[in-house]
Amino acid sequence: MSRFAEVIVLARNAEQVMAPLTRPDPAREWQQCFTPVDDSVFSGSGTGAGECYTWVVQFHRLNWGGLLPLLESLAWPNPESVQVLVRDEEDDCFGLWMLFDGKLVEVQLPRTRRDPLPGDSVTGVLTRTDRE
Repeated sequence: MSRFAEVIVLARNAEQVMAPLTRPDPAREWQQCFTPVDDSVFSGSGTGAGECYTWVVQFHRLNWGGLLPLLESLAWPNPESVQVLVRDEEDDCFGLWMLFDGKLVEVQLPRTRRDPLPGDSVTGVLTRTDRE
């Protein structure tokens, strides 16, 4: 089934934790790989930096159901810095998940509502309630 979703992971000092997700792994449910976004993108220097705080991926099929539990299980060096942004195809905006007590929990964004969409979405549909 075709279904696009973008995922952005923000985390401090997590280069080693995220490294396996930047390479193909036939054991994973999905085969897309995260792309690191290093400091050079923000500074405009165009040269690589030693630190990376951001990783991005786009999924083309509804096959990434195990991603959030996998991210939750990783040994993050600074778990308080972990933020996962997800925008599924039907979402009005990115949803935000953060680690609390070792669990990835969606943070309620003002003026949004998440409706389940079993079988068609991993996370459901995030709708802005203030749009016309």
